[in-house]
Amino acid sequence: MAAVEEPKLDIVIFGATGFTGKCAVQEIIKLAKEKSDLSWGVAGRNESKLKEVLADISKKTGEDLGKIPIIIADVSQEDSLLKMAKQARVIVNCAGPYRFYGEPVVKACIAAGAHHVDVSGEPQYMEKMQLEYHKSAEEKGVYIVSACGFDSIPADMGTVFLINKFEGDVNSVETYLESWAEGSVKGAGIHYGTWASAVYGLAHQNELRPLRQKLFPERLPELKPKLKPRGLIHKNEYVEGWCLPFPGSDRSVIQRSQRYFYEKEKQRPAQIQAYVAFKSFLAIIAISIVGTVLLVLSKFNFGRKLLLKYPRFFSCGFISHEGPSEETMKKTRFNLTIVGEGWKEKQAEPTDNHADPPNKMMIVRVSGSDPGYGLTTRALLLSAITILKEANKMPGRGGVFPPGAAFAKTSLIEELDKHEMKFEVVTSKEK
Repeated sequence: MAAVEEPKLDIVIFGATGFTGKCAVQEIIKLAKEKSDLSWGVAGRNESKLKEVLADISKKTGEDLGKIPIIIADVSQEDSLLKMAKQARVIVNCAGPYRFYGEPVVKACIAAGAHHVDVSGEPQYMEKMQLEYHKSAEEKGVYIVSACGFDSIPADMGTVFLINKFEGDVNSVETYLESWAEGSVKGAGIHYGTWASAVYGLAHQNELRPLRQKLFPERLPELKPKLKPRGLIHKNEYVEGWCLPFPGSDRSVIQRSQRYFYEKEKQRPAQIQAYVAFKSFLAIIAISIVGTVLLVLSKFNFGRKLLLKYPRFFSCGFISHEGPSEETMKKTRFNLTIVGEGWKEKQAEPTDNHADPPNKMMIVRVSGSDPGYGLTTRALLLSAITILKEANKMPGRGGVFPPGAAFAKTSLIEELDKHEMKFEVVTSKEK
């Protein structure tokens, strides 16, 4: 008699013993209460640590996690990853930096027919996965979606939200990220893993140009008027603060979605610029100094060793191996202001330029609390659930996508809105 295969788990959280993984376990407990048919498990390389995580979170939440499946999987052991992926419908990958640990998991997921989501903010990793695995993922009917956390979900899905509400041709989008703590907080604000990803990302920045030339051999059309980047440090009326170019992956993630909409749906691709905003000019100076030191030291092996060995020192206390306390996370809030300009009229073709200057502006805001980890893992898990429930509303039958392209026609924005990530139109006016 043939062996009867056990039903697959809906979601397996890989890397559940890490800081982000633990946050994901706490969030999935809440979501599983809402969605009673949701089955899930945890995975990692150390069984005793996985049991310890479940025991600690069980004690903390009062939930009985004794029967949650535990799967042993190690990125250095291909067979173990394949075995894990065969037991899941979606792998929620919390094990970074992804440039080192992400690709083997993606390969295993495609081979096993499991979908894959992660919270990468690493353009080299994300674009390499799209270049090398999009076709095979499509053939297997598997969705691989990176950047499913803060800050790319607010930025990419927020841009989708703005374009959907605009009812015309959007020419340009500028994003302004603000984050602050309500009241006094102590300790670090970001976990070491995020810092390590940034260090290695900057160190290998030169990989992006040749990678993008292969991934996107044809340039997007030159549309007018051209959106020019603002000054290195500039005062901005939309957020009433001082702004710097945002060093994260938001711009590249949004641009990949815009390219998809242009190539597959004949939508005019919006030009994108991303900024981070601060109320204080002194904060801008401090961030600029830290950023300059990070940029310079990351280019040298010795400098990278220093940055990774002493993260708290080089980040002025903002980064630590322990990560932020629960109090700090709960008190941290964010606003992402998205400013779109364009025309109230639509041209027949996405490459057609308008004869007149832009005559419409819209401002959208995406906001929430605990963006770094609580909201991040909530968005990550809701992305996974969206694939489970609404794959028929996603592009084609599979592939490697940024979140905006992947989830534009699904209910993800509505689900995020229900779970404390608010999307709203602040201003819409004709010029």
